[in-house]
Amino acid sequence: MLMTLLLAVHIVAAVIWVGGMFFAYVCLRPAMGGIEPASERPKLWVRTFGRFFPIVAVSVLALLITGYAMLLGPLGGFAGAGIYVHVMHLTGLIMSAIFGHLYFGVWPKFRRAVEAGEMEVAGKKLATIRMIVAVNLGIGWITVLAGSTGRYWPV
Repeated sequence: MLMTLLLAVHIVAAVIWVGGMFFAYVCLRPAMGGIEPASERPKLWVRTFGRFFPIVAVSVLALLITGYAMLLGPLGGFAGAGIYVHVMHLTGLIMSAIFGHLYFGVWPKFRRAVEAGEMEVAGKKLATIRMIVAVNLGIGWITVLAGSTGRYWPV
């Protein structure tokens, strides 16, 4: 029962994070081009990220807690875990570090620039956020595929 609960929380947190990045990058980002005046676009991003990033922060914590609880509990530790678990562990740690840089470094600078009306600075920070999301989305796909197909890998 514990493994089922841990796995359920782990999966929901991953879906929220990776699905949210997919939506923001593939759907919302291209749709922003039609918003006029263009100076309104960064304001919408601030409102969107202001809601999404705290949810991602909770999801990251949930992923780390449930991942280690499963790994060190029912899965029997690192030695007993399949290669796909090690892949998820590595990619998850990389994604978490990248998100930490975004959440505590780039995001506050973007938000402050938008609030101050410094749209040139905001534009540069937004470009950095886009790159970070693109990288984390790619790593997220690897992580999701490892988690969902890994137990069937011929190892």
